[in-house]
Amino acid sequence: MFKFNKIVLALGVCSALAAGNAAADMKVGALFPFSGALALLGQESYRGLELAVNEINAAGGVNGEKIEIIKADAVDPTQAVSETKRLISSNVVGVFGSYASGISYAASPVTELAGVPYFELGATAHKITTRGYKYLFRSNPNTALYGVSVVNALHDSIAPGMGLNPKDIKIGIIHEDGPYGTDVAATEKKRAQELGYTVAEVLPYSAKAVDLSSLILRLKGAKVDVVLQTAYQNDAILFFSQARAAGFKPKVIIGAGGGYSLADTAKAVGADMNGVFDLDFPQASINPAGAPGLDKFLDAYKAAYKSDPQSGHSLTNYVGAKAFFEAIGNAKSTDKDKIREAVLAYKKPAGQTANGWAFDFGEDGQNNASTFYVMQWQDGKLVTIAPSNLALGKPVFKK
Repeated sequence: MFKFNKIVLALGVCSALAAGNAAADMKVGALFPFSGALALLGQESYRGLELAVNEINAAGGVNGEKIEIIKADAVDPTQAVSETKRLISSNVVGVFGSYASGISYAASPVTELAGVPYFELGATAHKITTRGYKYLFRSNPNTALYGVSVVNALHDSIAPGMGLNPKDIKIGIIHEDGPYGTDVAATEKKRAQELGYTVAEVLPYSAKAVDLSSLILRLKGAKVDVVLQTAYQNDAILFFSQARAAGFKPKVIIGAGGGYSLADTAKAVGADMNGVFDLDFPQASINPAGAPGLDKFLDAYKAAYKSDPQSGHSLTNYVGAKAFFEAIGNAKSTDKDKIREAVLAYKKPAGQTANGWAFDFGEDGQNNASTFYVMQWQDGKLVTIAPSNLALGKPVFKK
């Protein structure tokens, strides 16, 4: 009987040790649109997180704990809520996401209520971080900066380069009607008016729209010279297709990220994409001298996925995820308040990350040091033209 008890006790100790080892793994949620209309960039965004986790685990993990990713597919806000609850029930240390602003906006109240940190790596809607949440953090720039950056690029370099006088320019703003597009359009309009431009039209539409012909006819009728579009992939392609059919040829088109950064978009649009400008997260096509670690990221991406990055979203998520995991490491804890303290204390100057971004978080959890870069499609390639220290080319102007 004594021997039997010893055996049972030994087995119990082994089981406890095994459970302890299992518990030592740091579980994190990955909430992205892996299916549906946003799946392409959702998956591309997730790849950046996955590569960051692979790299950190290979180096020993965070404070000796290996990171385990639990994936959750969120195609819309409703699914985002239910999947976030599932992640929380799995005892994740935090939730990483989510590319789409609608998904982030719906999921983050759930994590906040549960006291689980939410690390946003790519959604841009400004209002995500204006709700007074303590445990919501965002590494990427938001739409308050987005619209200003688009109009500033037009005013500072694009219009002068094309010989256009601001007083003679009529701007047409078109945008998908979700939080992302609505916020960007509002700041574009405000900034354009501050600089003395005429905003002839501001036209929202559903990202699921299959016909933009009436919108294009309004732009054409208003004699718009410059189109600013905030779009995902399908609606960006639809705009170019139907603009061509209507004979609408504005002098300048500037896209605000999303579909405008994808090689597949340029391939679908064809020659009409050449000369189009794009404001977006940093792409892989930047000067590596100002982005230490970029080559390492590209090598890891190609090894894992057998291709080049499809857009800058993977790089953006990679850089943001590494920063947040470093902050968690600095916290020496997975306690939510200690993580918050460590994130807000996390600082990094520009030029020390794989996309050149700096890090400096405000009390609202927003990284105020991240920014958008200016690019242009040239001969089928998206070329970074600003900032100058990361540019790989110069703008080509049609006059």
